[in-house]
Amino acid sequence: MADLAVDIGGIKSPNPFWLASAPPTNTGDQVARAFDAGWGGAVWKTIGEPVENTFSRYSSVDLDGKRMMGFNNIELITDRPLATNLAEIEAVKSRYPDNALVVSLMVESSQEAWHRIVRQAEDAGADGLELNFGCPHGMSERGMGAAIGQVPEYCQNIVVWVKEVATKPVLVKLTPNVADIVPPARAAKAGGADGISLINTINSVTGVDLDTFAPRPTVAGESSHGGYCGPAVKPIALHMLSAIARDAEAGDVPLSGIGGVATWQDAAEFILLGATTVQVCTAVMHWGYRIVEGMIDGLSGYLDSKGMASVNELRGKSVDRLKKWENLDLNYVIKAKVDQEACIGCGLCYIACNDGAHQAIGAERNGDRTKVWIIEDACVGCNLCSLVCPVSGCITMEQRDTDHDSINWIEYGEGKGTIEPRPKHGVTITAD
Repeated sequence: MADLAVDIGGIKSPNPFWLASAPPTNTGDQVARAFDAGWGGAVWKTIGEPVENTFSRYSSVDLDGKRMMGFNNIELITDRPLATNLAEIEAVKSRYPDNALVVSLMVESSQEAWHRIVRQAEDAGADGLELNFGCPHGMSERGMGAAIGQVPEYCQNIVVWVKEVATKPVLVKLTPNVADIVPPARAAKAGGADGISLINTINSVTGVDLDTFAPRPTVAGESSHGGYCGPAVKPIALHMLSAIARDAEAGDVPLSGIGGVATWQDAAEFILLGATTVQVCTAVMHWGYRIVEGMIDGLSGYLDSKGMASVNELRGKSVDRLKKWENLDLNYVIKAKVDQEACIGCGLCYIACNDGAHQAIGAERNGDRTKVWIIEDACVGCNLCSLVCPVSGCITMEQRDTDHDSINWIEYGEGKGTIEPRPKHGVTITAD
């Protein structure tokens, strides 16, 4: 079995699967049960000055019968006494010395407050600290959370304050609610961060009750924007994680990936794009702690199948394959192909291509079936037909041989080569 042990910025963990700072890490009992289930680490729900949370805190977006495809919350940091949290942190760390126990912190923007909470968390036995610069609601209105993460200078200043007294590794949790994730990451590194966690939740309103007109989640007929997470945010998280991993200034900072991780496959994708650990929240709130068993077995088996002795061999292998659009090969050609034996004759690919893409599929009604075929000269290999097809493997995308050399947009603009003749797009209708 492959070795799943990792080290992120000096924090050692028996595997890369961590619980994110959230309701699943709200109490010592929860974290203990998670460690018993197999989680390698946990980030304690953010501590600071306790707050009062609302009643009714969560809402979700369902899709085609799949519950909680996207998840929204308006919950704030811990509402439990600081002394209680610290005592439970100490007890859990004493009982589970080999698991990674990181404590999430958020306090007012003063050097004294940060120094005090850092010392308290470390005295309780924290293996590391995670600075919450990401919470998008409630706390940000008080000048904390995302209000810090959205301003690189603030981010750097507070990391500097923390590093003045911290003896344990410091991770910085970034907000995705920015135009570009790289400047805050660079600022965190400049301040001395030992690692970066991302993404925190995305500003969102998940819906409105059409009978009462109240947005969700509803608090006395009203609501507030909240933080969006779950499977729906995974593509955004992968993009932001990889943007930091590819950056020349910040790319060598260890990364903890967060956002829509629910399976070992999700975790593998984050690791391929540069993550050392992955943090999970929504999937645990949906299915419970024991999902980690499948994650461990699945990732171990995958590494074995790839001939890798350690998860560390997987890290970052896909980073260099992400390029700027201008560097992609314009002479790479693929076309769609329909397996007529597998086709069920629904005609959905024809409708999608004809109305929403490049009019490259022909169709003929034959009884209760629609026979479809690819119009080669019009097909631009956009993938839409294969994406909408309800039969797995029925429509595939196949590469076409070309006598043209590889060329990207920059090279073409500089006159260094030619682009293979482009397909005709659609059908032109002319008046009589």
